[in-house]
Amino acid sequence: MNATKILNFGKAAGLILGFFFSVSQHLTAQYRFDNVLYGAAYYHEYMPEERLDEDIRLMREAGLSVVRVGESTWSVFEPQEGVFEFAWMDRILDKMHAAGIKVILGTPTYSIPAWMAHKYPEVLAEHARGSREYYGIRQNMDITNPKYRFFSERIIRKMLEHFAQHPAIIGYQVDNEVEARGINNHDYFLGFVDFVKKRFDGDLTKLNREWGLNYWGMNINSWEEFYSRDGVTNPSYKVEWERYNRFRLEEFLNWQVDIVNEYKRKDQFVTHCFMPAFHNIDQVESFRQMQFPAINIYHAVQDGQNGQWIAYSGDFMRTVSGNYLITETNAQATGWDARGQYPPYDGQLRQNVYAHLASGANMVEYWHWHTLHYGQETYWRGVLGQDLQPNRIYREFQATARELQHTGKNLLNLKKENRVAILYSHDSYHALNFMPYSRRDNYPVGLIHNALYLQNIETDIIPCDKMTDFSQYKMLVIPPLYVAADSLLEKIDAFVKNGGHVVMFFKSGYTNEYNAVRATLAPGILRRACGFYYQEYSTIPDLPLKDNAFGLKGNQIGDWYEFLIPETATPLAYAEHPFFGKFPCITENRYGKGKLTYIGAYPSQELLEKIVLKTAGEAGVYTAQNDFRFPIIFRSGTNEQGKTLHYIFNFSAENQKIAYPFAEGTELLSGDKVANNKQLMLKAWDVKIIEE
Repeated sequence: MNATKILNFGKAAGLILGFFFSVSQHLTAQYRFDNVLYGAAYYHEYMPEERLDEDIRLMREAGLSVVRVGESTWSVFEPQEGVFEFAWMDRILDKMHAAGIKVILGTPTYSIPAWMAHKYPEVLAEHARGSREYYGIRQNMDITNPKYRFFSERIIRKMLEHFAQHPAIIGYQVDNEVEARGINNHDYFLGFVDFVKKRFDGDLTKLNREWGLNYWGMNINSWEEFYSRDGVTNPSYKVEWERYNRFRLEEFLNWQVDIVNEYKRKDQFVTHCFMPAFHNIDQVESFRQMQFPAINIYHAVQDGQNGQWIAYSGDFMRTVSGNYLITETNAQATGWDARGQYPPYDGQLRQNVYAHLASGANMVEYWHWHTLHYGQETYWRGVLGQDLQPNRIYREFQATARELQHTGKNLLNLKKENRVAILYSHDSYHALNFMPYSRRDNYPVGLIHNALYLQNIETDIIPCDKMTDFSQYKMLVIPPLYVAADSLLEKIDAFVKNGGHVVMFFKSGYTNEYNAVRATLAPGILRRACGFYYQEYSTIPDLPLKDNAFGLKGNQIGDWYEFLIPETATPLAYAEHPFFGKFPCITENRYGKGKLTYIGAYPSQELLEKIVLKTAGEAGVYTAQNDFRFPIIFRSGTNEQGKTLHYIFNFSAENQKIAYPFAEGTELLSGDKVANNKQLMLKAWDVKIIEE
């Protein structure tokens, strides 16, 4: 993408075009997996020279099929400005290829060499209110700085010129875990001013009006007066700044991909490893040119292992990218110090591999092969410990690799056709955190996903600021949709009217796309679909419910309470309180062919589970797997052969026996035939995969 191209957020046609362009890129890409890839990041440069042959011997014995290399080592590729050394990586690639191990090569732009910081300190990031970055950590630069961009482009081109034709390389990773990370350099700010100019077609009168800049006399009369982010309190400015951050990230990634695409072979792919902090990235545009984007997922293990964070991350990634890669996940314990050393129990490493595949991953890699002997991540442990010898984790890796060699072809390119979606709003996430209302999570998408996941209601998570076509779903669950254009609210209205079922949280529809409160009775455009209006709200303590349709007792709501006045809506619950109890806190409203259930207070996990399960039944998305709940978790989809797969997980330390609820099939890991209603025994931390 050209560096000056600005995404126009108001052009719905452009958004749809971008989405379908993304899909077409995925469909026309040339790279094809022949089996699930299973491996680890590998950094021979951190280890004694003689380790390479021994590492490759251990990798082959373990059944490892892929390594990821090079993304952290700009200072070794270019030890002095303009001096390039590639022979050390040639040796690694040659030996990997001879051993039949595939390689993903990273562009090393997320960790600048010392010579750059020393000679060109202007590349280092500046932050709000005068703070700045120093050398000594990664991701400390301004990704828009011209000097940084010059050196980045040069190292990428030099590397691709040298390595692109190497037969070991199947793909390239551009940068690593990219985020804006508080960049506030002057040139970065000037880019923001240009972004806003284009957003408002250069109309300062409109900008002052929509952002309400007359408040406190902060209106802008010329573009030269535009003030920096440092002291800003205006909510509209803050939300626009976050949009700009997302634009800068997708521009940076696509800029690198454009360069790599000039050199890569048709049988190679380009990827980037994202973090699950999805609120900081524009998924649709950032993934646009990637056949298989990647994600780094670290999660609880031991007694906290439940698969939910793996599912959440996959449900987000898969929606806009199709299948994806896992470039980093837990091998042993993780942490930047020694306080959180929780290695997985026996069986958990294996179980997590299948949890990733059950959400649509085609590759699982650990960070990393070795455990470091020095540096910030000394206690972020890899497959091998610091003694560099085979261990318990290595042996479980080996056993899992053997299973994948036999079953992996059946598990590739899993497709899901979920009928439930969570409508995710980047703008609402940021706006609600700028003006918090809760002592808990102000944008409780995790609470919502958990309520669905624990009851085996599979879901997609769709970013509604880009992907506004949700007509293929039967049920939407909407976290507080605080910032929304009229057009989005009208689509939700039409979705319900045409037969859809919605569970909607409080604060939805309250501000427009500029994060300015609508001058109308709340919930504004959604009033007919919701069947109520309200004028007041209150902060509340935790309160129990009375007269509720869910049979719940104890404290079930808290933090926030809207004084809902039903018009056509039916109350489902009230607060047990002499004043607040006059107003329902949960309602449902039949509207057209569908129904909207509204939650006007912050719900407990227990209450939310009851609400979404009730709605799933009414929406017709309830299936046999919903008769089970955690620790038995089902994840289903269709493989490349068109056969339905059912993953069944036991996320507990106790054996679990269940009656298999689906059509007859074959359990892929054992080869056993499984009939409908047959009793299945799942051992502690076990998984079974049934192919119908």
